Amino acid sequence: MASDRREIYILVACRRSIVCELYSQALNRHSGFRVVARAITADEVLRELRTTEIHVALISTALGDGPRSGLSVLQQIQESHPSVKSILLFDRDESDLVVPAFRAGARGVFCAGQEEFKNLCRCVDRVHAGQVWANSAQLGQVLDMFSRQPRTPLLNAEGLRLLTKREEGVVCLVEEGYTNREIAGELHLSEHTVRNNLFRIFDKLGVSSRVELALYAINNSRRVLGAESSDGEKEPRVEEAGREPPAPIH
Repeated sequence: MASDRREIYILVACRRSIVCELYSQALNRHSGFRVVARAITADEVLRELRTTEIHVALISTALGDGPRSGLSVLQQIQESHPSVKSILLFDRDESDLVVPAFRAGARGVFCAGQEEFKNLCRCVDRVHAGQVWANSAQLGQVLDMFSRQPRTPLLNAEGLRLLTKREEGVVCLVEEGYTNREIAGELHLSEHTVRNNLFRIFDKLGVSSRVELALYAINNSRRVLGAESSDGEKEPRVEEAGREPPAPIH
């Protein structure tokens, strides 16, 4: 019987065509994957996106345009083709690029030189499903960057607050690593009220977990940090590579 599951159409972009070919052959052997486009420069990536249906783009940090040109093309993908989910591929440990990758719009980061190929397949599958992929160390970097940002109200494009003051208070405590019970005690609320606040926050910001909340802030930090405050049961998850994904609100 044929499967009802739709194939995931993948673009592979690396600076060397032979590497693109090797990735393509390996991914095409995975049931449900089809590499439909390959590119070695940023211009080729954008041209393929204009002419080919693509669900997930695997972009190496180094393309034919230069050592970190893959990072810059992520922002262009996010702006011109927001439905395409991007994964930044590292050939080696490039931890300094993790936060910039998520800031530029990546939904996953993967170090091909340190992780098994089967985990790349999981990464593609989970990112396509709307989750975020990173390992423990990479998530730590994202959260550390988030915790060091000045706290300013989250604003929409019109400059209006997205959250109430109570919801902003909940977010601040989530940033500090407080559990629902601890937040309830700190704000003199019931745990039920805290859970409801989190559900509303997630709904307003379009996120589904504490870590995605941090990623949201990083992706929107340029707008948020530049703004003035008014005073002067199917949830996408963050997939932590090699572990079960954390519960979103407990």
